[in-house]
Amino acid sequence: MKRIFLTAAMAAFFMGSLWAQEPAGAPEGGISAELLEEISKGYEHDADDRAIRNALAGTSIATLAINAENAAMIDTHFSDRVRTKGITDQKSSGRCWLFTGLNVLRAKMIDKYELPGMEFSQNYIFFYDQLEKANLFLQGVIDTKDLPFEDRKVDWLFSNPLSDGGQFTGVSNLIVKYGVVPAEAMPETFQSDNTSQMATLLKLKLREDGLVLRDAAASGASAKKLQKMKVEQLSEIYRMLALCLGEPVKEFEWTRCDKDNNIVSRKTYTPKSFYDEFIGEDLENNYVMIMNDPCREYGKVYEIDYDRHVYDGHNWLYINLPVERIKEMAIASIKDNTAMYFSCDVGKFYDRKKGVLDIANFDYESLMGVTFGMDKKQRVQTHASGSSHAMTLIAVDVCPESGKPVKWMVENSWGPASGYKGCLIMTDEWFNEYMFRLVVEKKYVPADVLEMLNQEPELLPAWDPMFAPEQ
Repeated sequence: MKRIFLTAAMAAFFMGSLWAQEPAGAPEGGISAELLEEISKGYEHDADDRAIRNALAGTSIATLAINAENAAMIDTHFSDRVRTKGITDQKSSGRCWLFTGLNVLRAKMIDKYELPGMEFSQNYIFFYDQLEKANLFLQGVIDTKDLPFEDRKVDWLFSNPLSDGGQFTGVSNLIVKYGVVPAEAMPETFQSDNTSQMATLLKLKLREDGLVLRDAAASGASAKKLQKMKVEQLSEIYRMLALCLGEPVKEFEWTRCDKDNNIVSRKTYTPKSFYDEFIGEDLENNYVMIMNDPCREYGKVYEIDYDRHVYDGHNWLYINLPVERIKEMAIASIKDNTAMYFSCDVGKFYDRKKGVLDIANFDYESLMGVTFGMDKKQRVQTHASGSSHAMTLIAVDVCPESGKPVKWMVENSWGPASGYKGCLIMTDEWFNEYMFRLVVEKKYVPADVLEMLNQEPELLPAWDPMFAPEQ
């Protein structure tokens, strides 16, 4: 068989002939043969391009973009650090918000009672989180029954019937309503550690139930009838959750030990009595969520419609502030040995081997020969960045000469082998660019910022990309 070889010039001529056959009147804006020839000059076929092309053919971009000049491990000394014990692991689930919220509380409990260590049951709260979100969706379908299916809110509801992600408002609402239990009282299951299959089935069932409710409403079903139908549907959801996660514990015995493992007390508790005895604070009113959202006006309060975990709970409410003001509160809290709920865009410039978040970790511009020049506001506006993960802020290193922070550390929930001993260290420059949310106790919030809570919040839609659940 005779083989035919085409040179690059012959191939270009052949393809140009095909493009020449485009129908008359074709719209401008497509890639013509002439345009392709022009833009293909971006790849120069020189020695540099060939070397990079060869390297990229068999190596990850992140590996090749590692900045060798920044390869040394960052200093791990911190001037101020919250006393914590133990690293948790959310496994293959999106429950970072829940682990983070509970880790903030357990740090307080361990320190207050000088415990050798302890962990709250994430599975216990997660059961009620999923049940409450199912009710939030079904009641939302009932509330919007008169809107067309194409309405943005109806579409958002059916697009997001339930998830395992969330944020701090869910932590506070759920704990106040259902209490907490130690991890051993309701341990993790395979499904709580690996939530995707369970979530797929729950969402499928809820979407079906939502359609049933809308059809019944369209057929003239009364409000009482719709509520009865919802209860029957929630009963099925409860059973699915109980099969996957176990039924929530209602009473348990717990032995409290001191730091030397000597028994201090052994009592029987309910989830509510356990919370009242060992935590006992007003989570819904004692904390303030602060955000650094450069797309919106600073000094204002914003509320996210339908962005809550509990139908009869609270929407997500936050004060928008410049990052420097947020740092002041964070430092005050850390210096007082109080951890905080913190969220950020964790995937950006993360060196997994070192456990360090630093914008100097990778030099993508030199590797690709282009610039990436967007600022924080532009990245958010174009969906290039946003809060994706919650962790517990526990440390800061303040420069003694300038009084300014140099780096920060968060306790993560990816297990003790991940990052730097289960934690992540971030430079202050990275903090500026990729930190978004912080939940602070009111006693660390200046009076002028607390005064902002008296404003009438500006209501924002649930589908705003800035407010996706943290996972």
